Amino acid sequence: MEEKNKDVLILAIETSCDETAAAVVKNGREILSNVIYTQIRLHTVFGGVVPEIASRKHIEKINPVIETALKEAGVTLEEIDAVAVTYGPGLIGALLVGVAEAKAIAYAAGKALIGVHHIEGHINANYIEHKDLEPPFLCLVASGGHSHLVLVKDYGKYEIIGRTRDDAAGEAFDKVARAIGLGYPGGPKIDKLAREGDKYAIPFPRAKISDNPDDFSFSGMKSAVLNYLNQCQMKGIEVNRADVAASFQQAVIDVLTEHTIQAAKRIGIDKVAIAGGVAANSTLRAQMEEACRKNRLTFYHPSPVYCTDNAAMIGTAGYYEYMAGVRDGWNLNAVANLKIGERKK
Repeated sequence: MEEKNKDVLILAIETSCDETAAAVVKNGREILSNVIYTQIRLHTVFGGVVPEIASRKHIEKINPVIETALKEAGVTLEEIDAVAVTYGPGLIGALLVGVAEAKAIAYAAGKALIGVHHIEGHINANYIEHKDLEPPFLCLVASGGHSHLVLVKDYGKYEIIGRTRDDAAGEAFDKVARAIGLGYPGGPKIDKLAREGDKYAIPFPRAKISDNPDDFSFSGMKSAVLNYLNQCQMKGIEVNRADVAASFQQAVIDVLTEHTIQAAKRIGIDKVAIAGGVAANSTLRAQMEEACRKNRLTFYHPSPVYCTDNAAMIGTAGYYEYMAGVRDGWNLNAVANLKIGERKK
């Protein structure tokens, strides 16, 4: 265990998908720098992330991004205590770039190496701006690849109590956005267009899982949207895209909010947080805040920049791993389908 009175500086690296990111985090909750190079423009023309392009761009950008993060933080590698890096889940080629870079830096500089779970990083993003937040709390993780309800028992200790049975919420957003001609990335575009539509115009279904009320299912909702669009086309009915976006978004948010609040009340947790790319959705944030207020629950959420992929959250998660004595060897490898809490702490 590190000395309590010594500042701990973590250099963090994140390359799980299409953002090349690096950050320097002090004592887990103070962000000295947070640099993000996004590849969205490169992948938009393809309608989604192309893994090979993402990996090549990470190789090109990772050194300049890290150099900028260190410069903005005003620190040198000699002053860093550890290098934290996302090692899963994510695109395997993209992950390998970050892991190889982190291992090389840690080895050359003689620093500790810490592998961080990407989704655990998203959860830890809540600590950055909420200095009063401490476990235990319930966190809804909603992103392009994950929809989980996670009980955060302690720093680095997680229990999944609910998960999607099929599509993740963010995945459903992207597919529906593509279907109504909005393109990629779908989440922000649906969020924007939905403000112009009637969220009650189309009664899309809200799925419930009989054997686990905390689990999610969004494939039926996605299919309902596609069926509605096909029926309109066959009948020659003009589609109001804003109404489709608003009605679909509301259906997803109703499910996410209802499941989260019900789980928190059943477990007896009075603190609720959200994390992941979908957590940047303005309607979800507003509805979750109102639901928590009505149920006398304290609501926490990161700023949008900490909801999307970034290295600051990896640095925060890495700090708590470091303080718990976690150290990784030079055999650390990328794991594309890494599960939450899979590695023993």
